[in-house]
Amino acid sequence: MAKTNKLKKDLGLFDVFAISTGAMFSSGFFLLPGIASHYTGPSVFLAYMLAGILILPAMFSIAEISSALPKSGGAYFFLDRSLGPIMGTIGGLGTYFALMLKTAFAIIGIGAYASIFWEVPIKTVSIITTLFFMAVNLVGAKKTSAFQKVFVVFLTAILITFIADGFFSIFWLESVKKDSIDANLTPFFSNGMEGMFTTIGFVFVSYLGLTKIASIAEEIKKPERNIPLGMILSLIVTGIIYGLGVFIMVAVIPQSDFANDMAPAATAAKQMFKWLPENSGVMLMSIAALAAFASTGNAGLLSSSRYPFAMARDDLFPSIFSRLGKNGSPVIAILFTTAIIILFILVLSEEGIVKLASTFQLLIFIFVNFSVIVFRNSKIESYDPGYLSPLYPYMQIAGIVISCVLIIYLGWMPFLFATGIIVVGLLWYHFHSRGKVIREGAIFHWFAHLGQNRYDELENELMTILKEKGLREGDPFDETIIKSKISILKTPTIFKNILNKVSDNFCNKLNICKEEDIQKFMHSESDDSLITLPNVLVFHAKFKDVLYPSIHIFISKTPIGGTFPIKDNELKTPVQICVFLINSVEKPKQQLRMLSRLLDILEREDIVKTLLNMNSHREIKEYLLQNERFVSIKLLNGTPQEAMVGLQLKEIQLPKDVLIALVERDNKTFTPNGSTILLDNDILTILGEPKSISKLYQEYMTHEIDKLDT
Repeated sequence: MAKTNKLKKDLGLFDVFAISTGAMFSSGFFLLPGIASHYTGPSVFLAYMLAGILILPAMFSIAEISSALPKSGGAYFFLDRSLGPIMGTIGGLGTYFALMLKTAFAIIGIGAYASIFWEVPIKTVSIITTLFFMAVNLVGAKKTSAFQKVFVVFLTAILITFIADGFFSIFWLESVKKDSIDANLTPFFSNGMEGMFTTIGFVFVSYLGLTKIASIAEEIKKPERNIPLGMILSLIVTGIIYGLGVFIMVAVIPQSDFANDMAPAATAAKQMFKWLPENSGVMLMSIAALAAFASTGNAGLLSSSRYPFAMARDDLFPSIFSRLGKNGSPVIAILFTTAIIILFILVLSEEGIVKLASTFQLLIFIFVNFSVIVFRNSKIESYDPGYLSPLYPYMQIAGIVISCVLIIYLGWMPFLFATGIIVVGLLWYHFHSRGKVIREGAIFHWFAHLGQNRYDELENELMTILKEKGLREGDPFDETIIKSKISILKTPTIFKNILNKVSDNFCNKLNICKEEDIQKFMHSESDDSLITLPNVLVFHAKFKDVLYPSIHIFISKTPIGGTFPIKDNELKTPVQICVFLINSVEKPKQQLRMLSRLLDILEREDIVKTLLNMNSHREIKEYLLQNERFVSIKLLNGTPQEAMVGLQLKEIQLPKDVLIALVERDNKTFTPNGSTILLDNDILTILGEPKSISKLYQEYMTHEIDKLDT
């Protein structure tokens, strides 16, 4: 994929939490509780809590796929790569419109609450606010997220205060009559279980912000950790605040008034906050509502704009939508999304829109839960989620059943709308995309009888994503490079000799049967365990008795002769580098991650020329390790590191999170131990955390550079 349309990885764990949480606290808390109580009465707060529990299967499924495929587009990308481009088109368009509807609804809330303080046209304020969010999004996701975090911190503090004061008022403040509270809570279920299920489906939209994270997964650092953890934390915080906050509203507002109240939080605040000046509580909750609607509008525009961007990259939308601006944001997609949101603001209704958005999102959840089952059963090795959904496949089956039940209770009109979007998606794919897209989903890797339609490029794409994600924490790549064997060949040789040497090495080092080893590498082409690069061959294999990965690299100053295990024995360039990587058969995912990192290094510009010009094993290993986690220090007279000379390794005071991994002495490289005594002119390769490595560089290397300059 071209660098021009890759998004920057700027977002961390708190960004994930803020975007998800900020997208949920708006209409769900400040507008919907009263409307939702029409269906179930005072038990509406219980419906909120149950909805938070019932969204768990979808959340776990999205977290798993997002950690495996952290790409922009969210549900669209998942469905496209699992069920094929037709379902991707339907899911992408449907989720895109559902997100924009919810975003438009939230921004209208800003205009409505602003009218409490000033006499201003609601829709005019809403349109101006939309344009402001557009400007914020155009400057990049990181700045958008920074804006979001301010909203969320402010809003969460106010809502916690609202809950604390509410419980104090209900249970301890005498001015709130206990008889009226009992009356407000009776009858608890006004329409039985049917009303409860309808309400759960209705308020389900309140939690949809939780899934918006999937659409910006490509911009999240360490997605395998930050996506699931951020979503779980967000759901816990939001579920607790929804349940307790709506309970307070139900307890202090009479049922007849509550059912018709469009601002129940502000109404409840009138009977609370007695420790503040008169009407201060109402004003505080109104300000909180404005912040909530703003955070939802901001996060909604951010996440929804990534759908046309991602679909354009896959030829399902016009290519213009995949263009990025100078700040790394999808400019055209943001402008187009803003225009549609403004259109919705001009024609938007209320209750019907909530039902429509909820219905289609529930339909998408059915497909997403099924996608996890498809990916797991496809047996594609490069599908490598860093987070696995618990209780598979029962969690996914439960999610499918739950979504179907809730759709039924929401009624026919929302279902017909969802059907309409499906028809539009099918027509769009047929007339715009069918001739441009040749891929198929992972489902063709599952069913053996569809083998003729298996799309091999999908595995290549997932391998590319694996490379972009990088190594997982705990993968011993650096350690394997440090312990690797480097063979520099200065005289002409043939591949058979190299194969014998590498087999002898692995046989002695890892107790592998030499014949088995040779057979694996001689037949590597037949089982896709050989990768060819310009002047480079990369062999990778897995063995039963191997406990840890190992690498052997051959660098030949002259082209390697002989016969190679390549189809038709055709090579476009002479081979001068052979790399052999082996690992345990029980760690296929780790092997792929290690291999993808190795390929990322071997695809560097001028890699062959660089390695051929090196004669030191230390230099070669440092080049392969090259990143912000290592520094090389030479023990020179007249520099601070001179103090290390004559000491044992265990006597040297270094930060706890660094390790002296290699020592080069008299042109020979070895791995030291605690009793190794350091000598003058030793060259140390130190690995560790970036902050500590940077500190060591400033402490030692700057003096060495200054000395060389003089």
